Amino acid sequence: MGIHELPVPDGLVLRPFRGVRFTVDEPARVTSPPYDLISDGDVRVLLDAHPNNVVRLILPGASPSFPPASGSTSSGPSPASRPDKLLEERYVEARDTLRAWLDSGVLAPDELPALYVYEQSGPGVLQRGIIGDVALTDPARRIILPHENVLPGPVADRLALMSTTQANLEPIFLLYDGAQSTATALVDEVASHRVPLVSARTEDGLDHRLWAITDQSEIDAVNADLRARQALIADGHHRYATYRVLQRQEHAARTTSQPSPLDAASSPPGASGSDTERALGPWDFGLALLVDSSAYPPDLKAIHRVLPGLPLDEAAARAKGAWRVQDHPALAQGLAALDAAPEPAFLIVGEGGCHLLTNPDPVQLARAMPADRSDRWNSLNTSILTEFVMPRVWGMRDDEQAVRVVHHDAEAAARLAVSMGGTAVILKPLAVEDVLAVAASGERVPRKSTSFGPKPRTGLVLRTFAID
Repeated sequence: MGIHELPVPDGLVLRPFRGVRFTVDEPARVTSPPYDLISDGDVRVLLDAHPNNVVRLILPGASPSFPPASGSTSSGPSPASRPDKLLEERYVEARDTLRAWLDSGVLAPDELPALYVYEQSGPGVLQRGIIGDVALTDPARRIILPHENVLPGPVADRLALMSTTQANLEPIFLLYDGAQSTATALVDEVASHRVPLVSARTEDGLDHRLWAITDQSEIDAVNADLRARQALIADGHHRYATYRVLQRQEHAARTTSQPSPLDAASSPPGASGSDTERALGPWDFGLALLVDSSAYPPDLKAIHRVLPGLPLDEAAARAKGAWRVQDHPALAQGLAALDAAPEPAFLIVGEGGCHLLTNPDPVQLARAMPADRSDRWNSLNTSILTEFVMPRVWGMRDDEQAVRVVHHDAEAAARLAVSMGGTAVILKPLAVEDVLAVAASGERVPRKSTSFGPKPRTGLVLRTFAID
């Protein structure tokens, strides 16, 4: 079956589903950050907090020394220590663990399909949104807008996990402009006046609460409000790309003569195509948190780079041919100078101090930036880093092989650079309006340009295809 035969929703659609939730007494202890923010050390902390922590599902095999979780019969070495031919065992382990936890009651499905109101709150933090099954659509239709490109490795990894477990284990994070939004008014009413299903406080000091909306009239009102809107992928580009690859694979595996595995009532409103040619399945949707950015503006932070193969003195020496380089003896001073500097500016850090890069040679910069990109795209600091600083000044690519990334924490990036004898590149966060404008114009910012928050906590509600 070709891509043209996939179901086509008539807008932004958020379908209710039967959420699968942990039944433990302290739900915070079985949750985790998103999979791509978890270090090896974090895995140990999460599993020490609870043997049934969701990290066993989203990063199976990540802790070889920890005993099998309750209901699970398999455990193994960390993924990095396994031969490539055995990597598939990790995904089988996740599938078996998921089944065991469902069979034993560690996980249990809710009785009724629901949209879930989700609130995160803490000092200086309040974010509310709706978790549901978002109908998948081609980015070219401009309903769900990516703003970053994806890499094949993470997509292949998440595809193997999703296809083996037949589940969405953590939501992607979508933002939409919901000014005067009926959906947001309902979210606030639910969070202010109804009793939550789940209340949990995680180690970062945030409180998480979850409510179920099962009333069909309220679900219909949400979708009537959302249908004409656009959503930006704030976090989860690789998972959304994986949703769409899995969707194509599942449809290709079925003939046009097979009946739909779902009732017609589960079809997103406006899905086109005949019942036989466009049979709808759970893989036509993906687990997502949708947040109104006008009511709950996101916190956008930078993602820093660490270049293990480039010593700081060499990075600074090469930069002097194209940038003004100012020395700073301490990180705190360098960060203050970076904050005050006009863009584009970068702070490079490593053994021996740090250096602020400002005032690039305009001729060299103009030659480096692609002519087929918009002026806004070419002005982004991550674009300048990717197209000018990395390849032209330092002779390397901003890719997974040459670069490590560190979310948010400049001090952690600096420590990593020193420990590896390399250079950390500290960036200022992009402006939200620039990211939105680039995405709306059909362009995508360079990889690892943004870190929107607060990100949804993994493990509060899961989605399995068989139960959905």
